[in-house]
Amino acid sequence: MAIEPGDTVSVEYVGRFEDGNVFNTSRYDVAVEHGLVEAQGASREDYTPLVFAVGEGAVIEGLDEALVGMDVGEEASVTIPPEKAYGEVDDERVRQYDRETFEAMVGQDPEVGLHVHAENDLHGDVTAIRDDEIAVDFNHELAGKTLVLDIEVTDTW
Repeated sequence: MAIEPGDTVSVEYVGRFEDGNVFNTSRYDVAVEHGLVEAQGASREDYTPLVFAVGEGAVIEGLDEALVGMDVGEEASVTIPPEKAYGEVDDERVRQYDRETFEAMVGQDPEVGLHVHAENDLHGDVTAIRDDEIAVDFNHELAGKTLVLDIEVTDTW
């Protein structure tokens, strides 16, 4: 029976960039092959199918749309542009802080690449340190990227 909005699904996936590099997956063997387990400090239990209700905003729009009409056991490779994934990079989401404010907010010295959790529940990465100014990018790490998802519907209910 074809998937419709509102159906709950279980989906195995491999997420790649257009150049073929894998950025995420539900499949442990793929994660091992592409160095994700080691890089993320993950274990076999961290790699499980996505389970969600289609059309309710639990996943990116492009994946939601791709699943409508698919059946259990069906596989597809879906190319999802930024506007149907994590959006375009928004320059207004890159904020500048003076060192004192940054250290008070974060509780540690700035370092390029440092992942920070702001008090307003935003997550960002330190992208630059210039003189006494720290740049923090609060865009999603996949913003501005076209994603290729290889998906397999494993169950619906």
